[in-house]
Amino acid sequence: MSTPNIVFIMTDNQGAWSLGCYDNPDIRTPNIDRLAREGMRFTNAYCVNSVCSPSRATYFTGLIPSQHGVHCYLGGEKPDSQMGPDAYSTIAEFPTLSRILNNAGYTCGLSGKWHLGDSLHEHEGFTYWFNRPKGHTSTFYNDDLIWNNEVYKEERYTTDVVTEHALDFLANHRKKPFFLYAAFNGPYGLGQSMTEVHQNRHTEYYANKDLSCFPREPVHPWLRQNRQIINNPVSIEGYASAVSGVDDGVGAILNALHEHGLEENTLVIYTSDQGLAGGHHGMWGMGDHSRPIHTYEETIHIPLIFRHPQHIPSNSLFEHRTCNYDFMPTLLDYIGLTEKIPKASPGHSYAPILRGQTQDRDNTIFHEFENVRMIRNDHWKYTWRFPNGPDELYNMENDPDERHNLIGNPNVETTVQNLREQIDTFFSQHADPEYDLWKGGRSKAGRQIEL
Repeated sequence: MSTPNIVFIMTDNQGAWSLGCYDNPDIRTPNIDRLAREGMRFTNAYCVNSVCSPSRATYFTGLIPSQHGVHCYLGGEKPDSQMGPDAYSTIAEFPTLSRILNNAGYTCGLSGKWHLGDSLHEHEGFTYWFNRPKGHTSTFYNDDLIWNNEVYKEERYTTDVVTEHALDFLANHRKKPFFLYAAFNGPYGLGQSMTEVHQNRHTEYYANKDLSCFPREPVHPWLRQNRQIINNPVSIEGYASAVSGVDDGVGAILNALHEHGLEENTLVIYTSDQGLAGGHHGMWGMGDHSRPIHTYEETIHIPLIFRHPQHIPSNSLFEHRTCNYDFMPTLLDYIGLTEKIPKASPGHSYAPILRGQTQDRDNTIFHEFENVRMIRNDHWKYTWRFPNGPDELYNMENDPDERHNLIGNPNVETTVQNLREQIDTFFSQHADPEYDLWKGGRSKAGRQIEL
């Protein structure tokens, strides 16, 4: 296999449930569905943390938050890591994916959301840098964006502008191996913009549709934000429109690869930083929008698709469970840079399966968010909240919708103890004491919960 180009498409706050190829009956995503038909779709992909910055840091370092130190979204830390005289890359101390690729001869381009610090300047191996000053999306029009190291006001639909810069990068860097990180701002689904009609070319199509894929349940008592959004038809239609807006961008990128003759030698990856509950369990948003922080499947189960014609089997499924700390080891293995996989990464490469081979895998994954640690395997899902709970245990075979918390049932005491021991073993093995919050470590991001 010759050195493949890489297009890494990441969306913001998108659960797997929102896509047609993951059995959504209501939201139109023909281009992403096409990507799944032409590649390998992962049915059980998860994120290690359910907000933007920590999960993105994991994609780019192969490390968990207790190793890279980004435990929450950047935005509340002091000094400000994103903009201003004290700005810095929060992952610069590690061998990052983009720097490894750049050192291996790839031209690296970013179009979209970075949210890992020092937004104004190119770094981490990138030489093309179209970015946003901050991570939060408050509007899809008249947004503050960064180009040529300057912040400017963009009147047009931000998702379309991210696509435009991705296409510009492809047009001008197609002669040599490239890595394009197309990090869409959508569908997002949070903030003031969700109480207004979402304006794009899909607005009319979704107007007044029932969209039953968004459950209408009583508001969960733990939900502390987004209460004006949950069960709101304007918000529901807006999120669907934003998902389809991203799908347009994916289609434009795929078409450009074809037109430039790059399709056969380009690995295209589609995923999201974390999921989003869209009314599921009476929640809207991610784990941090409730207190206690929650770990419901819709916020941590993410889409993941790999397409590389003639190399990755088309219309295939990857049904093992994987977490995004496996992503960097896998990608480096797949393109022949196995020796560059960080030795500290807890991740395991699934590249053999991408190549159509078989591989025995442990279907256990781990998740952490400040005072919350979780283990998920084929049978159990246990959420441990430090130091005093409340904890949750679900039998995911008999109760996949997580309706019956078994904590307190004497029949599962041994199970809980065993799952706690597995969590302790995993974090004892991998956590860096400097960033292990459960043992007094620090966070590079503004803390949401005091332990």
